Amino acid sequence: MKLSKYFFTLVVTLFLIGNLAAQETQTTDGLSLNKGTIKNQFDYVILKSNNYKQFKVVERSWLNQLKNHVLDSLKLSQEKLHKVNVIVDKQKSEISSLKSQLDNTNGKLSSINQEKDSITFIGMQMTKSSYKTFMWSIVVILLILLLFFISKFKSSNVVTVQAKKDLEEIQEEFDAHRKRALEREQKIMRKLQDEINKQKAAS
Repeated sequence: MKLSKYFFTLVVTLFLIGNLAAQETQTTDGLSLNKGTIKNQFDYVILKSNNYKQFKVVERSWLNQLKNHVLDSLKLSQEKLHKVNVIVDKQKSEISSLKSQLDNTNGKLSSINQEKDSITFIGMQMTKSSYKTFMWSIVVILLILLLFFISKFKSSNVVTVQAKKDLEEIQEEFDAHRKRALEREQKIMRKLQDEINKQKAAS
């Protein structure tokens, strides 16, 4: 009776080990542990893990590999976020410069409006109306440029917010998965110890 129990346990163990080894190199429905999104890699681990009652048996090497992929994704997101921040800072500087130029232009325009109808500008004699037209054209161009850079800044800000949100979601997903994995591993270890104790008690 004891011999048959040991033999059955040995057969089940060998079957589980062989099944895990075969599954590690396979993909299912386009899922893979080595490529695709982090979600697809989690789905792959969950799908390919063996079932033990209400638990999932996951290879430690899979968890380590998945952890490395998540950390790589986090690093890439942080690098993208840094690049976006650099672009935002540059655009802030450009907008500040444009605002300063616009203020200077408006100041000059106000001063010139108080002068005579005939104005000498860069060695050219111009009427006041022509001068106004010229200066307002510059103002319009600067305003268009300012609006353009403001829109670029807002667009970059949206990208920054989204990148931060994605980073937080990935971090939360990774923390939750790590916690679940540790809980499953602890439950499996307790279950295995209980089985060992039962085997010892039976012998």
